[in-house]
This record gives sequence, C-alpha cells and structure tokens, in this order.
Amino acid sequence: MDNSGRPIRFKITALLLVPIISLVLLWGFAAGLTLGDGMRLLEINTLVNGVATPSEKAVIELQRERLHSARHLRARSGQEALAQQRLASDQALAAFRRTAFADDTQETVDEDLRIRLTTLFAELDQLPATRALVDSRSADPTRVIDSYNKIIDAMFRMYDQMILVPDITIYQQARSVTALGEAKEFLARQRALLSAVGAGGRLTDAEHAAFTEMVSTHRLVRRQAMATLDAGLRAPYDRRGFALLYRDFVLLESRTTASRQVPSDLAPAERLWTEVERSQAEVVDLLVARVTPAAVGILVQIAVAGGLGLIMLILSVLLSLRFAGRLAAELGVLRDAARELAEVRLPHLVSRLRQGQDAPEESLPEIEGAPEIRDIGHALDSVRHTAYEAAADQAKLRRGVSQVFVSLARRNQSLLHRQLTQLDAMQRKEEQPETLADLYSLDHLTTRMRRHAENLIILSGATPGRGWRKPVPVVDVLRAAVAEVEEYARVQVLPAPSAAVTGSAVADLIHLIAELVENATVFSPPQTRVIIRAELAAAGLAVEVEDRGLGIPEPELAELNRRLAESPEFDLADSERLGLFVVAMLASRQGVRVTLRPSPYGGISAIALIPATILAEEAPALP
Repeated sequence: MDNSGRPIRFKITALLLVPIISLVLLWGFAAGLTLGDGMRLLEINTLVNGVATPSEKAVIELQRERLHSARHLRARSGQEALAQQRLASDQALAAFRRTAFADDTQETVDEDLRIRLTTLFAELDQLPATRALVDSRSADPTRVIDSYNKIIDAMFRMYDQMILVPDITIYQQARSVTALGEAKEFLARQRALLSAVGAGGRLTDAEHAAFTEMVSTHRLVRRQAMATLDAGLRAPYDRRGFALLYRDFVLLESRTTASRQVPSDLAPAERLWTEVERSQAEVVDLLVARVTPAAVGILVQIAVAGGLGLIMLILSVLLSLRFAGRLAAELGVLRDAARELAEVRLPHLVSRLRQGQDAPEESLPEIEGAPEIRDIGHALDSVRHTAYEAAADQAKLRRGVSQVFVSLARRNQSLLHRQLTQLDAMQRKEEQPETLADLYSLDHLTTRMRRHAENLIILSGATPGRGWRKPVPVVDVLRAAVAEVEEYARVQVLPAPSAAVTGSAVADLIHLIAELVENATVFSPPQTRVIIRAELAAAGLAVEVEDRGLGIPEPELAELNRRLAESPEFDLADSERLGLFVVAMLASRQGVRVTLRPSPYGGISAIALIPATILAEEAPALP
C-alpha cells in the first residue's frame, strides 16, 4: 500500500493508536499493577517468615526481659529468672538475625527496609551495655527501661516499612493493627516502670515525667488505632470484659499520675496486659484471614490481564511495523538534512564570515516525502537563510566596530608618541630635580596610555605600529614591560639569561608581559612584591610572573587557562576580561603558551613559554 502522499498525522496516529491503547491500558495495567501486586504478595510471604514473625517473638522476649530487669532493680532478687529470660531473648534474637540475613530474605528487602534493619541491629548491639547497667544494681530504672525502649522502637519502625499489602483497605487495617501493637508496647513500658518502683512506692521526678509521657502516648496511639479499625477487627477490644479491665487500668494511671504514689494493688495492670495479649493475637489472626482471599483475587487478575495484554502486544507490534518503516525513512532524510545544516553548513558559514572571507549562500536540497516533511524542509531552508543574513550582518558590524577601534587607537597612538617625544626632549633640557621627577611621572603615565591604546588595536585584530628591526636582549624586554605598569616600583626583575628576542616579536612580548605584570600588581596587596624570573628551557624561554595575592579558586583558574589556551574571539559583552583577551591574542600571534597556576605564597604564577623560533642565539650590544 502506497502511503507516501498521506499526511504525517495519519501515519503517526496509525502507528501509535493501537500500541498506546493496548500497551498503556491493558499491558501497562496488567504488568504495572496486578503483576506488581503479585510480586509484592510473594515478598510479603518471604518477609513475614524471614523478618516479621521472628522479630515479633524477639519483641515479646525483650518485653519480658525488660520487666524482669525492672523487678530485679527494685527487689535486688530474681537473678536466676532474669538469667533465664536473657537466654530466651538471646535465642529469639539469634533466630531473628539468622532468618533476616538469609539469602531469600535479603533478595526481597528493599533499600529503605535494609536501612531500618541496619538501624535495628545497631540498637541490638547496645543490649549487652544495657544488661551491664542492670547487673551493676546502681542504674536508674528509667534509664534501663529507655534503653530497652529504643531497641523495640526500632522494631516498630521496621514494621512500618514492611507493610506492603497491595489492597488499600487491608493496608489501612494493617497499619491500625501495627499501631495497636505499638500501644501494647507502651502498656508494657508502663508495666515495667510500675514494677521498677514497686507497689506502694513513690515516683521520682524523672519517673513521674516518663510515666506521664507513657500514659499520654499510650492513650493517643490506642485511640487513633481504634478509630480506623473496622467493626470486625475491633470486636476483640469491644468485649465488655475488656472495657471493664481498661477502665480499671485508666483509673490506676490517673491516680498514679496525680499523686505520684504507685497503688499497692497492681493487679489491674496485670489483668489488662493478659487480656491485651489475647486480643492482639485474635486481631492479627483475623487480619491474616483477610489477606488470603485478596491474594487469590490478585492472582486471577494477573492471569486474565496478562493473557489479554500479551495478545494486544503482539497485535500492536505487527501493525506498528507496517507503518514504522516508511515513516522512519522519511524522518531519517529530514534528520540528516537538519544535522548537516546544524553541524556543517552553519558552523562553516559563520567561521568564514568571522574571518572576513566570502561565503556564498547555498540552499538545502529538496526533501521528498509527506506534505509535512516537505514543509519542515522548507522551514529548515528558511532558518538557514535567516541565519546567513544574521551572521553576515554581525560580521559587518564586528568589522565596523573593529575599524572604529583601530582608527581611534591609531590617532591616540600617534598623539601619545608625539607626546612621549616631546617629554623626552623636555627631560633632556630640564635640570631641576622636582620638575624632572614630574616629567618622568608624566612620561610613565603616557607610556601606560599608549599601551591601553594598543589594546584596542590588538583586540581589533590589527598590529600596533611599534616595532624593532634587530633582536633585543631578554632583560631589556622585561624592563620595558615593567616600565609600562603603574606600580613598577613593586616589581623585581631577577637576573635573566643571555638571550634575545627577534625584533618582530619584541613589541608583542613587551605588551604581553606588561599585561601579566599589571594583573599581578592589581590583584595583590600593595605591600607585597611581584617577582619576574626568566629561564631557558628545552622548548624556548620561560618567563614567570609571580604575585603574592589571595589566589584564584580552582574552577575559575581552570576556565582562565582554557581561554588562554584556546585564544577565543573577543566578546564585546565580556568587558571585565580585556586583559585576558589581549594576552590570549598576543600569545596566539607569537606562538607563546601562557599558563596560570597557584603560587606557593598563596598568589598566582603566570608562566609564558616563549618558543625558540622567536629567540636569537646571542643578544647584540645595545647602542
């Protein structure tokens, strides 16, 4: 079937309609929800057997050990019962560690649960220290109880991470049952604290504060959990006998909190604890009984939705392949044309225009295909034409700006040269020291003005008028560069090797080094010195300008070195880096490699490696 003349909208719709409907609505639903729910059911079963069940047994044993420890602190007896309970706790914890670190369990543990387990076992490692406090018989009961509390709290935080039931109703009820278990834990803490004080005893300030907090937290957690439980799961807690026991315990709590005096009869707490354990076990059994039907329903959904999704997936692939080939070929041609325009034609055009060369305009070849494809090809050609005009106009503007810069700079340079000549004549005639010093200062100021005028010429791509026909000694080049800097008195030139610079490169090197020295004096404290040293190297002559300023951060230093190495084109918008552009352009013109690096004194060392091609073998004698 020939579809070359059909609109691209038709092809895209025919290509994507069936895959979107089948994959997103059917296969996406089956794989993303039902299949994921099935995997979570398998994970739940593994986590219950490997983590939840053994950890619950460990919690029960730790609660008992905490109670025995509290009684031992009060009565100073019951050492044998405490030792037996510790043995039972160790056995439960060992079983928990063994199953939790089993390979099949670790495969189903996600990152969040693994973090919770790591935190839990870190708390369990503190259990020997807690037992040592109990054995010392001098520990504060609240401190001992709090140590056990931290371990059991870590257990409950782990339970929060383990609730993975895919059914939202069962998930909500499971959260409530877990909250009831946490309320049971706070009841156990109250029981342990009352046992530590003993019947008829009086609570200290710390014990009273801890007991008051336990009472409020227990009531709050229990009330919130009971409010979200449905009637079926709440039935064991709604029995009349349980309500009477809870009322008696609440009365005991209130009296203890108000008077700080523990009642002589702690039977209400013991009876309520026994009933809570039985009721909590019944609630857990009722919740587990609800999970099985939900799991069966999810597995049925997986089978049905997965089979239908597979059929639609095969159909989608067959239909998509029919239209994908033609559309891919047409889009491939369009892509190649756009890539050639973006990566070859426009960069080459802009590069030639910037260099002042002629760049004839060439249209893109005609792109065949659907009407929309041809329209895009025409739009690309319009973009190319617009880009050509913009680049040509920008090149003209840059050339115009450069010519203005050069014209103004040449005029200033001529006037400054005449001014220097006149100052030199005045200096020769003047004999008064004060006037002569002023003339020298004015001469130095004019020299700096000449260098700034030459900056405009260099940034415009032209060459300054100054030049030498014969080689000039390196030491004279360095001194001439220092003479063009405002704070020349701070600069120290170390003895230079016996070498000379060819006359054609002298002006550029003086200017380059002067810019580096000026930068060093500007960005270093006024009381410090700037050192210039020159040494012969295998590749030529290395001139180092070292300041003792505050330095430059590493990222900025790397960026400056990149600009110096690449010699980027001058950007009118970046007026803060004029000196950097001047140095980069001069270095590129003479083949000098300039590098900035941290100085051992905290400042920056600028190293200019002058190639041997612009060095003379011997320095001629100066006239």
